[in-house]
Amino acid sequence: MNEAIRLYKERRYEQALKEFLAVRVESSEYPELSYYLGLCYTQLSRYDEAVLYLEQVVASELGFAQLYQARMVLGYIYAVTKRYRLAEYEFNQLLEEGYESAKVYSALAYACFYQGNVDLAIAHLEHALLIDPENSNALNSLGYVLADQGNNLSRAISYCKRAVAKSPRNPAYLDSLGWCLYRNGRRKEAEEVLERAAQLGPRLPEIRQHLKEVRKGKA
Repeated sequence: MNEAIRLYKERRYEQALKEFLAVRVESSEYPELSYYLGLCYTQLSRYDEAVLYLEQVVASELGFAQLYQARMVLGYIYAVTKRYRLAEYEFNQLLEEGYESAKVYSALAYACFYQGNVDLAIAHLEHALLIDPENSNALNSLGYVLADQGNNLSRAISYCKRAVAKSPRNPAYLDSLGWCLYRNGRRKEAEEVLERAAQLGPRLPEIRQHLKEVRKGKA
């Protein structure tokens, strides 16, 4: 296990996975092994295998940090695979178990937003900022959601600017700011910001789509 954990911490996930799989013990009887197998499979985007092991972890009696991380990762997997109702369930479970944080509320807001529950998403993001007023992810997400709905655009820009000020090279934050500026009628500024976002995140399709829409002049 020690060698496998070392490889994992060095981000050598393929090698770490081989070492973990070589451990001669049933993962269902050894939740720490399930935990690391779940994380390895997640890092390798092998989500179906990851879910199998992480479900074992959340049903175990591992410590606070590992249970929290396992359920957060489960929620993340369900979100990126567009199983938003399951993601919402995992994040709500964290809140019910007392794991309240700006990170959890922000993640829950994401799941709600993509199910069309915009008002609930906004409420969760505002709660996240009550807990941590300088949380970059919550600031960015709230700005984007408000802009996407065409509401409170000056407030949306303010939130996104604060997020960008904290992480000026984060392409997702720049994308949100650019979209807010465009929705506010500031097309030239928006295009400049989105071009920078595209340079920093060339593989992010949402940025390319926003830049394309700005250049065409379509909201």
